[in-house]
Amino acid sequence: MKLFSSPSQQIRFLQKLQKTLERLIRYGSFLAFLVLLRHIGYSEDPGERLIESVIFSSLILLIGFSSIVKIGFFEKSIQSPRILTEVLLSLFLMISAIYRFGFFPSSFDSNLQWLESYYLVNLSIIVLFFIELSKLSMAVNRLRLSPSLVFILSFLIVICIGAALLSLPAATTRDISVIDAFFTSVSAVCVTGLIVLDTSSDFTVFGQTVILSLFQIGGLGMMTFTSFFGFFFKGSYSLENSLFLRDYINENNVNEVYSTLLKIISFTLLVEGGITLMIYINTPGSLFESVADRLFFALFHAISAFCNAGFSTLRNGLFEAGFRELYTMQLGICLAIVLGGIGFPVVLNYYSYLKHLVVGGWKKMCRYEEFRHVARTTNLTTKLVMYTTGFLLILGAVVYYFAEKEHTLQGLSPYGQFVTTVFGTVTPRTAGFNTVDMTQLAMPTVLIYLVLMWIGGSPGSTAGGLKTSTFAVAVINTVSIASGKKRVEIFGREISQDSLQKAFAVIALSFLIIGLGVFLVTLFNPELALIDVAFEVFSAFSTVGLSLGITASLSTASKVVIMIIMFIGRVGSLTILVAVVRKAGSQKYAYPKETIIIT
Repeated sequence: MKLFSSPSQQIRFLQKLQKTLERLIRYGSFLAFLVLLRHIGYSEDPGERLIESVIFSSLILLIGFSSIVKIGFFEKSIQSPRILTEVLLSLFLMISAIYRFGFFPSSFDSNLQWLESYYLVNLSIIVLFFIELSKLSMAVNRLRLSPSLVFILSFLIVICIGAALLSLPAATTRDISVIDAFFTSVSAVCVTGLIVLDTSSDFTVFGQTVILSLFQIGGLGMMTFTSFFGFFFKGSYSLENSLFLRDYINENNVNEVYSTLLKIISFTLLVEGGITLMIYINTPGSLFESVADRLFFALFHAISAFCNAGFSTLRNGLFEAGFRELYTMQLGICLAIVLGGIGFPVVLNYYSYLKHLVVGGWKKMCRYEEFRHVARTTNLTTKLVMYTTGFLLILGAVVYYFAEKEHTLQGLSPYGQFVTTVFGTVTPRTAGFNTVDMTQLAMPTVLIYLVLMWIGGSPGSTAGGLKTSTFAVAVINTVSIASGKKRVEIFGREISQDSLQKAFAVIALSFLIIGLGVFLVTLFNPELALIDVAFEVFSAFSTVGLSLGITASLSTASKVVIMIIMFIGRVGSLTILVAVVRKAGSQKYAYPKETIIIT
C-alpha cells in the first residue's frame, strides 16, 4: 500500500505506525490484565462492574483491531504458527468485544451464546499479557545488566507481584497480613514450601492457582519462560539476546540457545504431565468432591514435586488421613522430585547421549553407516552429580530405615515401610513434602536431614541447597590434599582451580548465612528450641520446606530473616556477591607468595 510519493516518507510512516500499533497492543494488554485482576480480586457493586466491563471490552476491541492492522501491514504471510496464533486470537477478541457491546443482530445470538462465557476471553487476555511480557523481556539486555543481576531482579519482581496477588480479597478466605502474603510469595517463588498460612483453608482456588504459578515460574526461572515465548512470538533473537541468554542458561553454543530452552520447557511439561496422570490414576475419587478437584490436586502436586516446592493443598500435607497410605502415588511424587532436582544440564547431557545411541543404532541397523563412538558423551559434571546423588540416596535410606524402625515406620506394611523410607530419603533433597509426622522423627533422622538439606539438589535444577557437585568437589579436594596430590583429579579429568575456589567459597558462605540465621531467629524467638530453629534455617536456606512445626509461631522479625534466607538459598549466595561486588580490573602484578599455617 503506497501512501506517500516519497519512499523515505513511506518508510518513516510505516515505522511510526508499527511502533504505535505495538505499543497499543502491549499497553492495552497490560491494562486489560489489570482490569481483569481487579474484577477477579475484588467484589464490587453492579455499577462498578458495568464500568469495568465497558473498559475491558473497549480494551480487547482495541487490542484485536491493532493486532489485525499490524499483521495486515507488516506480515507477508499468516501461514506460520506464530502469525496464525496472533490472527485467531485477535479475531476472537474483536468478535467477543463486538458481541459484548450488542452490535450483532439478534439472529446471531443462538450461534454466539458461547461468548457469554468469560473464561475463554479471560484466558486469552492472560495469554496475551504473557506474550507481550515475554516480548518485552527480550529487551532486558539493553539495560546492560549482568545475567546474575537480572536473575536476582527477576525473582524480586515475581515475588512482589505474587505478594500483591495473594493480598487480593478473592485469593484468601480471610484477611491476611502483608508480611504473611510476602512470606508465602517468597516461599513459593523460591520453591521452599515453608508456610505460615494453611494453603488448603486460608487460600481459595484462585489463591492456590497463584501459588502454583509462582512456584512453577520460580522453579524454572522467569527469564526461561519469557525468553522462550518471547522468541516464539517475536520470531527471532538478536545477537545480544543470544549472548545474554547463553550466559543465563549456561549454554556454550550461541546457536543452541533456543533449542536448549525448547528442551527445558518440553522436558518440564512432559514430566509434569506424566506425573499428573500418575497421581490422578492412583488417587481414589472418593477423596474429592468432584473430578475437577481431583485433577487440580494431581496437577498442583505434580508441579510442586517437579519444582521441589513442597506445597500441598492438604492441611497436613501428604500425611493427611486417606492420603498417607497411597504409596504408589507417593512413588510418583518421588520420581518427579528426583527428575526436577537432578538438573537440566544432566538431563540434556543424557538426552544427547541417548540421541546418539538411537540415531547411530538406527543407521547401523539400516546399514547407512557404521556406528560412530563418541568419546566422553557424558561430561564430568553429569558423572559427579549422578554418583553423589546415588550415594546420598542410599546413605539417607539406610539411616532413615534403621533410625525410624521403631518410630514413624512402626506398624506399616513392608511395602509401606519401603515407600516411606524412599520418600523420607528423597524429600529432604529440597522437596519438602512429608508423609509422616515430622515432630515424631528420631534425633538421628533429624541430624541426617540437616546434612541432606544442606547439600540439596544439583546445579541447574529446580532444587536448592549447596548442590551435589559443590559437595563432591569439596570432598575430592580434601581427599587429594590428604593423599599429597598436587592436582585434584577424578574420572580421568583434572578439576580446575576456579571450580575448587568457587566450591569452598559457597561452602563458607552457606555456614556464614545459616549461622547468622540461627542466631537471629533465636534472638527474636528465644522461647524456641535450638534444634527446631536450626532445622528451620537449614530448610529455608536449602529451599526444602520441611519444618518441625515452628513456622507459624515465628515473630515478624524472624519471618523476615527466614524470607531473606530463602531468597539467598534460591538465587545463590555466590550469585548475589557476583552481582553486587565490583569486578577487579586486570591484575598486571604479582606479590611474593607466602605459606599460611593451616592445621
